[in-house]
Amino acid sequence: MEQVRKDGLQYITATHDRNNPRSGNVMQKIGMTYCYSYEEQWQPKNFPVIFRMYQFNFDGNDDFVYQKYWNESYNCFVEQL
Repeated sequence: MEQVRKDGLQYITATHDRNNPRSGNVMQKIGMTYCYSYEEQWQPKNFPVIFRMYQFNFDGNDDFVYQKYWNESYNCFVEQL
């Protein structure tokens, strides 16, 4: 996280399979915030997976949320974690 801050990036994102909550725990532990979940056809096995997207904004703009996965998914939603 410190190196990313030094590199001057405004934010970082990370995703994990909803069926692997330990990855989400790591993201939360380093200060990332859950933003939304989305379904994607996972490749190469070609079956649907729900991913959770986390984000950390280095610029303090907590209102900004990276929307690429939300916009590309036919099934996206916010879970109560």
